Amino acid sequence: MSDLIALSPLLRAAEERLTVLGVAEARLDLLYLAERAFAIPISRLRRADGVQVPADAVAIFQALVDRRAAREPVQRILGDWEFWGLTLALGPETLIPRPDTETLVEAVLKRRPDRHHPWHILDLGTGTGAILLALLSEYRQAFGVGVDLSPDAVAVACGNARSLGLRDRASFLAGSWVDAVASRFDIIVSNPPYIPDADIAGLAPEVARFEPWRALAGGADGLDPYRHLVRVLPPLLKQHGIVGFEHGADQGPAVADLMRAAGLAEVATIRDMGGRDRVTLGQASAGSRAG
Repeated sequence: MSDLIALSPLLRAAEERLTVLGVAEARLDLLYLAERAFAIPISRLRRADGVQVPADAVAIFQALVDRRAAREPVQRILGDWEFWGLTLALGPETLIPRPDTETLVEAVLKRRPDRHHPWHILDLGTGTGAILLALLSEYRQAFGVGVDLSPDAVAVACGNARSLGLRDRASFLAGSWVDAVASRFDIIVSNPPYIPDADIAGLAPEVARFEPWRALAGGADGLDPYRHLVRVLPPLLKQHGIVGFEHGADQGPAVADLMRAAGLAEVATIRDMGGRDRVTLGQASAGSRAG
């Protein structure tokens, strides 16, 4: 049987190390890593005084801390993360799902509140499948298609759909935007790349070094994907179909202008929980024919 050692000194030393290196929220990250290394719930770890852990698991914990000290995001160290209450596996070609993106899910649900309608949903740049799978978990009669340029990301999304029991209502395709799509949809969502290319190197190391570059890079001003999408999406919308984009906090007016110029109606920008513009929605104009 392994000897037991006190956890509190381990956490204090690790927190001091990460804080000196500039890691934000070091304590919370360490609780996630300790939970994984020692199989002790975070609720118990928050009161670490008196907690003892097996000495033979300390090396595992220290190895995880070393990775965080190298600025690898805690989500990638763990290999999965929660979004909309769903646990999603990550892959090298997928972005880490972030709480800001839940604003897009909320906005769609508010614009289309009927949870029992068999909506047909398209998610472009699906990554882990986070947005699509969150919507399918709410719309229990809906069917969705997720598209990503990366076959590796598509494989991750398929695995997530399977683990969540949503595989029968979700299809994932590898392709460039709508090139692989032939259907028409009630709801189209996307969190496209929107960081200006020249800004990526200056982002936090957790993003600049560990997130897939092509999932971040939106061209010179970050708006290239939106310019493309507003041209190709209106023909794919059913009558009264809606489009929802996530975007940067300073891009709401520009994205809204692009949507209106493409003929979309009822365009509105929604703020995230931090009060920043985060999502813009538009709707097929009244003259659009039904699919």
